[in-house]
Amino acid sequence: MEYPVINMEATGARIKLLRLERNISVAQIASFMGDVSEQAIYKWQRGQTLPTVDNLFALSRLFETSMDNIIVEYEEDEKSSSFSNYTFISFSS
Repeated sequence: MEYPVINMEATGARIKLLRLERNISVAQIASFMGDVSEQAIYKWQRGQTLPTVDNLFALSRLFETSMDNIIVEYEEDEKSSSFSNYTFISFSS
């Protein structure tokens, strides 16, 4: 089993899709979450940043789905092409 890597762009697109499917505005999400700005939500949707675990959990409740259904993982072939210029360091205990 390889180390899982989140596809930020696809996850952002998934957040946007779930929001649109439920006719929820960005302003409504920001209001629901209280301390999250609309700008932060737009960054999530563009795949520039990911929500914190707390915010991801809140999104899952708002969208009535699981956190796993929001997060999109890179497929094995995408990992090798997307990360070919990076070196991953493994730490063992």
